[in-house]
Order: sequence, then structure tokens, then C-alpha cells
Amino acid sequence: ASALQAEGRRFEPVNSHLKVLYYRIFFMPFTFYILYSAFADKYYVGFTGNGIVDRIPKHNSNHKGFTGKYKDWILAYSETYTTKTEALNREKKVKAWKSKDKIVSLIGSVPPGS
Repeated sequence: ASALQAEGRRFEPVNSHLKVLYYRIFFMPFTFYILYSAFADKYYVGFTGNGIVDRIPKHNSNHKGFTGKYKDWILAYSETYTTKTEALNREKKVKAWKSKDKIVSLIGSVPPGS
């Protein structure tokens, strides 16, 4: 049996692992995101094309970057885009604000966990 099953003009993977791979290859959106660290009371703005679920643990790992200093980053906000350019432009726009107040306004609440 084939790993893909025809559904009209679309093909859907039958195996769950293949389904994840299929969606990552063909439909993985780019995500603009804002993380929050309660310990530092800081926000981090970024984007990824690898899936936000995979990205957050990397921010919480021991590394030399800004987020490596703290291990309590949580997702405070996200937006999805179909292209890398759109997500990158959104990241640049929000970073250019250089304003915690504007980020809190965008998120629509006080910092998570406060």
C-alpha cells in the first residue's frame, strides 16, 4: 500500500509521522512570535519557519544568545504567515518599536503569569 492516499485531487498521508512531514514540507507556515520571561520581565520577538513548538525549547536551552540567559520563556503571542518575508518583516516592524508598552498592547494583556 502507498504511504499516500488519494482524496480527490489532494493527497493525504495515511501514517501520522508522514502526515507531520507532509504538512511541514507543503504547508508549514512561518510564525512571528513573542516570548515572555517572568524571571527577567522581558519579551523576545522572533520568527521561525520550523514550527513554534520546536523553537521554544531551543530558547529555553543553555546557549549564548539573549534568551539563553533565562530558562522560563513562554509563548505570549504569535501570528502565522505564508511566506518567510512576511514573517521577517513583521518581526522587524515590532522590534523597531523598541517599546514594551506597544508589545503589551499588541498581546492584549499584562504579561503572562502576572
